[in-house]
Amino acid sequence: MNAQLRIVRAGPGETVQDAGRYGYLRYGIVASGPMDWIAFTLANRALGNPGDAASIELSLAGIEVACEREPLTVAFAGGGFVWERDGKRFPSAAVVRLEPGEALSARAGSWGTWAYLAVSGGIDVPLVLGSRSTYARFAIGGHEGRALRAGDLLNVRENAVSVTEGTLRSPLLERSSSPIRVVLGPQDDYFTAHARETFFSESYAISGRFDRMGYWLEGPKLAHEAGFDIVSDGIPLGAIQVPGSGQPVVLMADHQATGGYPKLGTLARADAGRFAQHRPGEHVRFAACPVKAAQRALREAFTTLEAPLILASDDVLGSSNLIGGVVDGN
Repeated sequence: MNAQLRIVRAGPGETVQDAGRYGYLRYGIVASGPMDWIAFTLANRALGNPGDAASIELSLAGIEVACEREPLTVAFAGGGFVWERDGKRFPSAAVVRLEPGEALSARAGSWGTWAYLAVSGGIDVPLVLGSRSTYARFAIGGHEGRALRAGDLLNVRENAVSVTEGTLRSPLLERSSSPIRVVLGPQDDYFTAHARETFFSESYAISGRFDRMGYWLEGPKLAHEAGFDIVSDGIPLGAIQVPGSGQPVVLMADHQATGGYPKLGTLARADAGRFAQHRPGEHVRFAACPVKAAQRALREAFTTLEAPLILASDDVLGSSNLIGGVVDGN
C-alpha cells in the first residue's frame, strides 16, 4: 500500500508536471513540463528521484495537501513561497516528512510565481505519449488532463530512498536581478535597428496577461521593418514573438506549436525558469547573448545541478544529515 496525497485546496494553476512531452510538436502537441525547470529538477534531486519524476507545480494561488495511508517524504523549491506543515513554517526550499493526516500548505511569498512539490518516488499518474505532464488545452496527462482541485487523490510511486528533513540550498535557487539572456533570431531582421536597440536597453513589465502559454510584456513598442506576418513556422520554448501591436510576448511551456508573427529572439534556456518567476507588474531587462554563450550558460547550469546539494541545519528544521547526494552544511 503506497502513500497518497489528497488535495485539500488548489488554485486554478496547480497541475502535475514531469520534465515534458517531447517528439510530438509536429502533431501540434507541445512539450509542456515545468515553467521553472531548474527548481523542478532540484526538488526531485533532493529526494533521489529521477530528474523527470512527476511533481506538483503550483502558482500564486498556492495549495494545501494532506498525507494519506503511509508516511511520505516531500521536497519543495521555487521562488520565495511560504510553506507550512500543520502551522509550522519552513524555508522556501526544504525536505519535509509527512505523517498520515498531516497537512502541508504553500502560499505566495516575497517573490516568484512557480514552485514545485516533489514526492519521494514521484506522482503516479498514467503516461500519455511518454509523459505525465498536464496539457490542459488538449485535456491530456497529469490528473485527468486538468488542473488539480480540492478532493483529488494522487497516488505516489514507491521509492525506498530514506531522506531526512532539512533546508535545500543551491545558487540556482537564489533570486537574481541580472538581465535575461536572449539569442537573436530567427526573424530579428524583420525589426528596425532602433527596435532591436530598444528591446535590449529598456525594461519591460510583465502584464496581467500571463499564463503557462505566454507572458505578454508592457513597454516600448517594437517597430517592424519588414511587416509582421510571416509564413507560420515552429515555436521553441522562450520564443519572443512581436505581433502588429509592437508589444512582445514570450512563449512559455504550453506555447503553440507554430506561429505567424516574427520572432525577435529566444530566451537562453539557462534563464527560462528565472524569467518565468517574474510576477505581473515586475520589470525585467534583456541582454543579447551569442549562441555559444547561451550554450555555455546551459552547460554551467547542468554542472551546478549535478553538484551536491547543501542540506543546511537551522532553527526551523533542527538537524541535517548526509542524504542521497545531499551534503551536510555543517
